[in-house]
Amino acid sequence: MRCGIDLGSRSVKLVVMDADTKQLKAAKVYETAKFYRDYGQRIEGGMAVDFAALGFPEVAHLTATGYGRNTIDIVGATIIPELKAHMLGAIFQTGLTDFTLLDLGGQDSKVIKVRKGRMVDFQTNDKCAASTGRYLENMAAVLGINLEELADYSDNPVELSATCAIFGESELIGRIVEGYSTAELAAGVNYTIYKRIKPMLSALKSDKLIFTGGVALGGAIREYIAREMGIEVIVPEHPQLNGAIGCAVYN
Repeated sequence: MRCGIDLGSRSVKLVVMDADTKQLKAAKVYETAKFYRDYGQRIEGGMAVDFAALGFPEVAHLTATGYGRNTIDIVGATIIPELKAHMLGAIFQTGLTDFTLLDLGGQDSKVIKVRKGRMVDFQTNDKCAASTGRYLENMAAVLGINLEELADYSDNPVELSATCAIFGESELIGRIVEGYSTAELAAGVNYTIYKRIKPMLSALKSDKLIFTGGVALGGAIREYIAREMGIEVIVPEHPQLNGAIGCAVYN
């Protein structure tokens, strides 16, 4: 068995795949601190993953990527860059070799242009949380709704102009005081994410966009991209697990 792990800032994504058939045998998402606490073993040279405790003692090959790859030495793991992992995951999940990939993670956003199965250009935003899942979490908390509900609102978005996640919360509270509905406010939050990623998407535009990351599970941002940019937006079967899948298929 092969295992791919995406060590994200907010969650750890893990997939186990049959080495011969490339069929997924298991796919799980863990809260980051809990994963390290419950399934990490400190040993000489770094940290070992306790696959027996995870329920997968038969894993023979481990490949890892993600936010945590630079801060934690995982003994026995092959480490690959995030961009490569996400590109490989998108190719495996869709069968496409020419596309633009958008991945919205917990603390960064990535756009990758792929041609003939190779990365030809990319842009990332990892300096500010304003176009990431963390921003959406904060805004959902202000509105008193969960992320799943937030992600479904797209009609009549309220104008939100703050470019900082912290100032954005204050602006959103101001709009609440002005009497806008939760639906309009949530749509405004989603449209703000779209506005922030649009320049990267425009610079690396393709006819087909593969949308991954936890944010892709909602419909609003996908709808904005398809409608306003006139491109096909494809959400693979496992958008949140894409980086881990890319690790598992890496040779």
